[in-house]
Amino acid sequence: MGRHIRAASVGKVLVDKGHEHSEFEGGDWDPGFRVAQAGPRQVNVFWDGPSEADQLTAITAELRAEGYHVVPTQQDHGGRRRLEVTRP
Repeated sequence: MGRHIRAASVGKVLVDKGHEHSEFEGGDWDPGFRVAQAGPRQVNVFWDGPSEADQLTAITAELRAEGYHVVPTQQDHGGRRRLEVTRP
């Protein structure tokens, strides 16, 4: 069973790797990542902006190098791509 994980911890790793948080300004999202707590053992990571697939691929490699388990998924009905992040 996976261990507890916090969105803030995943976000800090990404900031330390040089990524910026996305922000909602002027009716649209500025490019960057967002993290969302999906339960006590899972965090979802989203990318807002251009090159979504490439950015999520890069983030996957960075999080895996830090010891996280990362599964790329897509929300139902053709929704947003996301990364499901857990701790083994």
